Amino acid sequence: MRREMFETLRPAAVLLGLFTLITGFVYPLVIWIACHDIFAFEAEGSLLADHGKVVGSRLIGQEFSDPRHLWGRPSATGPFAYNAEASSGSNLGPLNPALLEATRSRIAALRAADSTLTGPIPVDLVTASASGLDPEISLAAARVQVPRIARARGMTQDAVQALIERHAQRPWLGVLGEARVNVLEVNLDLDTGRVY
Repeated sequence: MRREMFETLRPAAVLLGLFTLITGFVYPLVIWIACHDIFAFEAEGSLLADHGKVVGSRLIGQEFSDPRHLWGRPSATGPFAYNAEASSGSNLGPLNPALLEATRSRIAALRAADSTLTGPIPVDLVTASASGLDPEISLAAARVQVPRIARARGMTQDAVQALIERHAQRPWLGVLGEARVNVLEVNLDLDTGRVY
C-alpha cells in the first residue's frame, strides 16, 4: 500500500520540484540578466543625473515651485507630494466638492504666479493623476508656462518653447497617447543652460 502511494505521489513531487526550480529560479534569473543587458537604463530605475549626481527618476514626478522651472501635475500622495511609497490618487469624483475646491485653488495659484495666464488652463495642471506620481505633462500644459519661465530666466519665449519642443514625446504611431514632455528632463536642460 505504501509503495503504491509512493509511486503515485512521486511524479507529482518531481514535477513540483522541477516547476519550482524553473519558474522560481531559472526564469526570474534569465529575465533579470536579459533586462540588465538589454534594458540597463530602465532596469536601474530610469535615473537621471546632473554632473554625476542622481537628481531623480524619469518615471516619478517631483514637485517644482520655482517660477524658473516647468511645473508638473499636482500630486495627491500623502503625507507629502510625489511620495513614491504611497502612490495613489485622491479618488475624488468629478462632482465632489473637495475636488472642485482643490481645482479652483490650483487655478488661482497658477494665475497668481503668472498674471499673463488669462486663458484656459490645461486640466493636467490642476488635477492629480491616478498614481500621484506622474512625471509628464501635456504639451499644452507646458506651453502655457512658457511666458512665466522666460520672464523668470530672462530668456526669450522662443528659446523656452524650442527647448520644450525638443523634449516633446509624440503619440505612439501618431495615434496612441498624447503629446507630452517629461518635467524633470526639461528642468535639467533649463538649469544647465542648454538652449536649442
